[in-house]
Amino acid sequence: MADEEGQAAMSYQPMTMAALALFLVRERDEETQWKYVWEFLEEYRWEPAERQVELIRDEPAPIGTDKWDVLLAALAEHLAAQMDLAPPEWTRSRHLATPWFTSSLPSKRMEALVTAPAAFRKHGVYLSARDLEAA
Repeated sequence: MADEEGQAAMSYQPMTMAALALFLVRERDEETQWKYVWEFLEEYRWEPAERQVELIRDEPAPIGTDKWDVLLAALAEHLAAQMDLAPPEWTRSRHLATPWFTSSLPSKRMEALVTAPAAFRKHGVYLSARDLEAA
């Protein structure tokens, strides 16, 4: 498909959970990894409900660190729950043996203990509910 000037037209495709995992594998800077997560959430929010389901359905490839692999499972389960859907099957086996607090600040850790969404607590990931709104 080309535009009036003969240039190839690019069509927008929102990031899937599987694509997010690929970005996280390539980027080892944690701050940038969080930016990718927030970008995924922003793109997800703008999609219609039937498309949102597609964005979290497919299992992402392992990232190489358990905490990020489990975070994606918790995120997918959380988003499915918001639509009153069962979590994707691939999320069931991803859990941390030791809880991961995504912030080292004592005040943020306390906030995470109180406000972490149920899906995240279930998987052993503690982050503030506000962190999911940062996008």
